[in-house]
Parts: sequence; structure tokens; C-alpha cells
Amino acid sequence: MSTTKIRVNQLARELGMESKELVDFLQKEGFDSVKSHSSTLDEEEAELIRKQIYNARKEAQEARRGGPKPAPAPAPQPQEEGGQEAQPEENGNEIHLKTPVTVRDLATALKLKPNELIIQLMHLNIFAAINQVLETETVEKLCERNGKKFVQERREKGNHPVFERKASAIAAAANDGRPRKKVGRPPVVVFMGHVDHGKTTLQDYIRKTRVAAGEAGGITQAIGASVAQYGDQTITFLDTPGHAAFTAMRARGANATDVAVLVIAGPEGCMPQTIEAIHHAQAAKVPIIVAMTKCDLPGCDKDRVLRQLQENGIQPEEWGGETAVIPCSGITGEGVDELLERILLEAEMLELNADPEAPFEGLVIEAQMETGMGPTANILVRNGILRQGDWFSCGSTYGKARALLDTHGKRLAKATASTPVKIMGYNGVPEAGDRVLWQPDEKSAKAAADEELQKKRQESNGDAKAMSLEEVMKKLTARKENSDVVEMNLVLKTDVRGSLEAISEAINGIKSNKITVKIVHGGVGEITDSDVVLAAASKAIIVGFHVRAMPSVNRTAKQKGVEIRLYSIIYDLLDDLEDVMRGRLTPETRESLLGEAQIAQVFHISKTGKICGCRVTSGLIRVNQKAKVFRQDSQIYSGLVASLKHFKEDVREMKAGQECGIRLDNFEDFEVGDRIQVFTVEKILPEL
Repeated sequence: MSTTKIRVNQLARELGMESKELVDFLQKEGFDSVKSHSSTLDEEEAELIRKQIYNARKEAQEARRGGPKPAPAPAPQPQEEGGQEAQPEENGNEIHLKTPVTVRDLATALKLKPNELIIQLMHLNIFAAINQVLETETVEKLCERNGKKFVQERREKGNHPVFERKASAIAAAANDGRPRKKVGRPPVVVFMGHVDHGKTTLQDYIRKTRVAAGEAGGITQAIGASVAQYGDQTITFLDTPGHAAFTAMRARGANATDVAVLVIAGPEGCMPQTIEAIHHAQAAKVPIIVAMTKCDLPGCDKDRVLRQLQENGIQPEEWGGETAVIPCSGITGEGVDELLERILLEAEMLELNADPEAPFEGLVIEAQMETGMGPTANILVRNGILRQGDWFSCGSTYGKARALLDTHGKRLAKATASTPVKIMGYNGVPEAGDRVLWQPDEKSAKAAADEELQKKRQESNGDAKAMSLEEVMKKLTARKENSDVVEMNLVLKTDVRGSLEAISEAINGIKSNKITVKIVHGGVGEITDSDVVLAAASKAIIVGFHVRAMPSVNRTAKQKGVEIRLYSIIYDLLDDLEDVMRGRLTPETRESLLGEAQIAQVFHISKTGKICGCRVTSGLIRVNQKAKVFRQDSQIYSGLVASLKHFKEDVREMKAGQECGIRLDNFEDFEVGDRIQVFTVEKILPEL
């Protein structure tokens, strides 16, 4: 049997079928190895399927027409809006078409009937349907046979048979006369991966914006959402940060999405956050597509990436699995179209839908306090429709949708499923990950929020009771044992709720048995006078992330002796915090023996006191270094070398074999035979 393989989704496209339709057909025909659209068939098996489906179509047409007819073709279908061009450009003997080219497109261009072109294809041993996509080589052969030259033109993203078939299927479903509440919705896609592997750059190319250029350090540090149009299909993207501190945000991003795109830089391969992202996507049970970036850089090793993926539970298609690994570039755009097609293919297999008549339900992706807007939340609509003026509850907060803003800041009248939208009108800043639920009126919205608040308080009280009954003795014992542990207090203010959550988790994750960090207050929004008052009372440092402190607040902080530190990159914040923690600890000292001298004679000088005459026996003796005096084996002094004299001259140091006079700081109880040891002292920052 031939070793040539073809994927089920490729064969489905060739036959003008939906992938799921072909999968169901193959499974009914006994192809047990076919599990999904990513499964593969041998070329011989594929050829049998082509003939079987073509013959079935041929027999169906003959039955409709009352008997066999020579070389019948499937009845032409109406041209979908936004599909292939009905009148391709023609210049003399040249046929100008944009790929991919279907049988219908080429027949129109060659001014042939579709069945005439299908007969020519049969002579080439190709059994094709009217909407089948033809290989470029086949198009060239057919054009040459008909005295024409094929000229391939660049296709805009708006036209593609994959999207035409999808649009046609949705339109057919909507017009089949059956009552139907569920309608198709756009897929929600999360880009995940290690920091600086190209997630945002890749999305920039897709949505034609420059997000990375406006971010501090080029690092994405809050979940953002955007919408991209590809053909006549819409895709919603979530961009999650890659830094280790944002594990919780990435986990929330995966659970809010339908498809995960795992971005891996070819030269670096799977890194710690890559593996975490894999685990989040697998836990959320979403399909994974791997986008391998930076393939043009030295050190790119695709086989290593495939091996690492396999080691982490992902089976690449190239090695017999079902996960696509697509080389692509956010700089040149290479592979982007293939990536988007695969996203839509995965979404097609998931049969995503929503109920526009159901009560609105959404999920908070990010929340913040914004100047001039008050509390706002970036949410993802999961079901139903949110309209301006609707009341809603959201965790322990509630509000009225005073304004709905899309990803470009444009006001919307309503938001449908899979749409990211910013809501203005909250009574407070909600928690990232909270569900947003439609409420009929203000009373109902407030009651739902109060109920959630009471539930949280009861849970908190329950935890406190459990602690007091079962762990109080352990806590008291631990506190007694660690009474010498230094405590450092912080007031933490961030721009959005997700950053507050992530940074708090990162700070709490700093382990030390010498110093503990306590966040006495954490909030969203700019630093205020009340933050300064709290910090002064609790002897805390104020740390701000992507927030500002007004001049009046800085003046208050200076008056009260409160330190304010502002950051825009999380690496800097965490590194500085660890340095501050070390600074709060007593430095460790390391003594190194510099030299030794023995007292041979003691002199009394009226103006300066006693000086001992010594011979340097080893090393050297230096002024202002630490000195210890030993009598026999007992230490009787620890201090500093105050001065050195060589005859009557003051000197800085004396070497072994030389004689000198030594005066020690605040010590004169010398005796002949005492030993003086001199040390250098190095201060070392303590480890946490």
C-alpha cells in the first residue's frame, strides 16, 4: 500500500464536504482508524472514497433525471455571497484567477459547462464535484488543454471556499423551516505560551494592530481581547501573558475559550510557561493548535519541538497524532492563513452555538477602576444578548449597562455571543472570572449581588472557625518558634484586577524563613491619600503597578515618611522587592585573617597612651581593620587597629618580618607575649 497520506479534512475540502460529514461517512463505512478531521488515509483508500462518493452523486442525479445520461455533473449551486468571482479576469489567452480555484470557477473562466470540465477531469483520473477545489497543477493542465495560460492572483482573505461552505451551511440551517434557537457563534481562541515567544506579534499581524509596541518591555501583562475578520468569519482572540506570575490569568483564559493556540519559538522549544499552558489547555479540554514561530532564526529545530510536545502529552500530526504544528511568522505573515483555517476547522468540528433568546450570560476577563469611567469590566459574552440599559449581577457587584464599548472603544447597542465588550455601570470593581448574569431590574440585580456577598462572608467565617478550632495551637507554636522572623508590610495597587491577583500570588510565593511579606491592603486604581495613611499606620511600603501617584499624594507620603515605588514591568517589581527584603535583614559578615603580630615590648606615651611594639609574624597588619588580641589561647579584645607607626612615621600597613608600633582602639591592657590577629570583614547580603 502506498505510503502517501491525506488528512480527512483535506479530502473533505476536495470533495466539497464538511469535515464532520465525511468523518461520519467514513466511520459508517468501517474506517475505524478515523477518529476526527485530523486522521489520515492512505492514497488508495482516499481514491476509493472519491470514486464511491462521486458514483453515489452520479446515481442520485440519474435517478432524478429519469435514467442514465452521459457524464452528468452535480447540479450547480447558487453562488454564495462573498464567494468566488463569477466573472474572472481574462486577458487574451491568459486566465486570471485567485486560488483556491473550484471546478465551477475554472469552468466559468474557460467558458465551459461544468459537466464538460468534469469530463476532462475524468480523463486525468480526477473525479470531482462542482465545488471541489483543484490543485494548481491541475488548473494549469486544464487551461493548457483548452489553449489558455493560467495566471494565479493573490487572494484577499475575504474569499475562501472553507468559509463559503460554512456560511452556506449556516444559511441553510437558518432557512430550513424548522424552529431553531441555537445559532452558530464565532470561536473564542486563546494564544498561550512562554514569554517573548511571539504571541502578541502573531496576533498583531492578524488583527493589524500594534499592541506589543505600546506595552512596557514588549510584555503582555493583562488579558486582552480582540476580534479579527477572516473571510466572512469572525474569530475572537484572547491574549494571555507568558510570565510565570500570571499562571492564574492564563488558567482563566484557557477556561474561557474554545480553541487554544500554543505559541512556541522554534529556537527555544518548550519552556516552563509553555508546559504550564499545555496543562491549562488540557485541563480546560480545548483543542490545541501549535504555532511554531521564529523559524527563520538560527537554532530552530522542529524535530526537537515535536519531541518535546510528545513528551508533554501532545501528539503532532506529523508523528501520527491529531495536533497540527504550523510554522508561522508574525513578521512576514507566513503560515498565518493556514493557522486561521485550522482554527475555523477546529471550531467547525466543535459545532459551536449559542441561544440568542436565552438570558444574557458573560464572563469577566479583566476588571479595573478607570478615571472618568469608574469601575469597568472587560467581559466575554457566552450566551444570549447584552443590550445597553440592561441590569446585571456580577459576583458580589451589580450594575446597569450604561455603555458598551467594543475593542476599539466604539459604542455598541448590543453584544452577542463570543463578543468581547467593556461594560460601564458597575457599582464596584468585580473579580476577574466572575459570571455576569442578566437581571430584570435593579432590585433583582442588587439582591443577587447581596446574596453572593453573604455567601462569600459565610465561607470566610467558616474558614476562620475551622482555623480557630483545629489549627490555633499550631499557629501559636509556629509564631513562637518564628518570633525572630522579620515582617515587611506592603500596600499594593494595580491597574486591573487580574494584575492584582497575579502579583499578590507572586509575592506570596516568595519563600523565606527569615522574612515574611504581608499585603495589608490590595486594590485597583491610582494611589490615594488613604493608601498613604494606611501605609504610615502599618509601617508599609506602597507598591504600584501600572498606576500613578498624584503630586499631592507624593507630598503626603514624604511628610509621613512613606516610600512609594512604581513599576510598569513585573520583573522589576519582583526583583526590587526581593532586594528590599534582603535589606531588611541583618547582613551576614565573613572574616578573613589578614595577618598576625606578637607583642615584644609595651611603650607608654604621654599624649597618646600605651603603644605595643610588635613584630609582624605573618601576612600584614593594616590600619582600620578588625583586630583581636589573644593571651595564651583566650581572646581578651575585639576592636580596630587605630594606628600604625614605623619608628616615628605613621604608616598604613606593615608586612611580615617588619617591626612596628600598634595602637588599638579603646584598649591598652597589653602584655608582652600577647598575639594580635588582624582580619578583613566582608558584609554579605543574606539569602531569603
